[in-house]
Amino acid sequence: MDMDRFFRKSSFSETQSACVEVAVGVAQVAVRDSKAVAGGIVVADSARFAVFLDAVKRGVFG
Repeated sequence: MDMDRFFRKSSFSETQSACVEVAVGVAQVAVRDSKAVAGGIVVADSARFAVFLDAVKRGVFG
């Protein structure tokens, strides 16, 4: 299966070179480096990824 069609990059990062792409599924979320799409994929449980995103939005990581 061609996974590339499931990944998307944020429209906010179109001019940035340091970006990630995300593929969202029902139970899992996959993330990869947009500059090295063949380099590997990190997969996380959707609920845990939502908690992570919330923490990012609140500035927990700096």
